[in-house]
Amino acid sequence: MAVSKTNAMRILDAKKIPYELFTYTNDDGNIDGISVAQKIGKDHRMVYKTLVASGLSKNLFVYIIPVSEELDLKKAAKVANEKKVDLVPVKEILNLTGYIRGGCSPVGMKKLYPTFIDQSAQDIPQIIVSGGKIGIQLQIEVSQLVSITNAKLVELIK
Repeated sequence: MAVSKTNAMRILDAKKIPYELFTYTNDDGNIDGISVAQKIGKDHRMVYKTLVASGLSKNLFVYIIPVSEELDLKKAAKVANEKKVDLVPVKEILNLTGYIRGGCSPVGMKKLYPTFIDQSAQDIPQIIVSGGKIGIQLQIEVSQLVSITNAKLVELIK
């Protein structure tokens, strides 16, 4: 399947950061992380989702957590130095990030928002994140993802 480069892929290419590309079909409507992991033939513990939240300050934050886990909003607020954070409504994601729900990559958003990756990623050398479009996933070294997004590895899940 021919794939046109996404913004995330162009940025990684420009920075000479290696990644492995996986594609999948979404004609069945299943784009949740567990389904995506099955479709690309990877252990779901390697696949991470990208969530965008807003603090009381109105600042945005990006959280990257395993697809089978749930973001702990209290922990998310604490690491962002906010009293409280809430996930951004789906209808606002495109305008804020340049990506849509199900295709939101931590690489190449409209701005480089403060980014946090769940510390479980330290236990594996590479993780898989959205490539910036539904149907595209990228496998990248955790250290490279931390570097390109200026992320911090912290405890984020319930």
